[in-house]
Amino acid sequence: MTNKPQTIGGLIANGLVVALSVLWLVPLAFTILVSVRPERQPITNGNIFFDCLSDPTEAAAANNTTLFGCTFTLQNYQDALQVAPWLTHYANSLIFVIGTLVVQLVTVTMAGYAFARMRFVGRDILLFLILLQLMIPTGVLIVQNFVIVRNLGLFDTQVALMLPYWGSAFGTLLMRQAFREIPYELEEAARIDGANWLQIMRSVYIPLSIPTYVAFALVSVSSHWNEFLWPFIVTRSDQVRPLTVALNKLLKTTEVGALYGQLMAGTILVIAPLVILFMLFQRRFIESFASSGIK
Repeated sequence: MTNKPQTIGGLIANGLVVALSVLWLVPLAFTILVSVRPERQPITNGNIFFDCLSDPTEAAAANNTTLFGCTFTLQNYQDALQVAPWLTHYANSLIFVIGTLVVQLVTVTMAGYAFARMRFVGRDILLFLILLQLMIPTGVLIVQNFVIVRNLGLFDTQVALMLPYWGSAFGTLLMRQAFREIPYELEEAARIDGANWLQIMRSVYIPLSIPTYVAFALVSVSSHWNEFLWPFIVTRSDQVRPLTVALNKLLKTTEVGALYGQLMAGTILVIAPLVILFMLFQRRFIESFASSGIK
């Protein structure tokens, strides 16, 4: 069986995909290169390649020339690690994203089933109001959420970080669509066998919706791992603040301003877990999103 030659439109589409992929990688490549660049070398200083060759002090390092510098160094990472207790911030971020996800899985499952299978007065109106939250920027509700957290006495706690995200309009819609695609006859058969609601969810709906759960978990973990504004507002101590807020300390390392090598090194430390996770489970990521109907 021979492969059909690609059409001109297909070649153009592939070229655009490659171009967009390269464009998307430029900021990441810049971050990595600056993070391993000595601070004494300015980011822009004429033609760096020829400057390194012409400078006698850098002649020995000319073979290590990169696009943005003459030599590689890990000193920026060593300096960045001394600015903040990163292990504590890593633990805080893990508690934040995992704690939020665990509660979300419960709430979106219950809400998704209610809107998919149960009939009650005002169901469509309530679903519309919930989905309306998808069009409201999260920053609009920061003041109201902050007042609620303060009145509850939860300021500067892990619960304050997670509380606004325990309900998810996106997750509710996703699980509703997943549960509606499951044949209702399976639930009826389980009820005839004497299964209660929890047993039906455990034996019928949840096992058949695993790809959807995985897709939602990926979205939830990535979005909350990168969350900055809300944790910055409701936390003050290093014992609670996640990685994204700790990264702000690298902007105040000197009186003259940020050291960009350290700042880029800290950025790599923050995004590295998500990048490694994606590289390890790339195929499962794509399969989960495809099978859950996300386009």
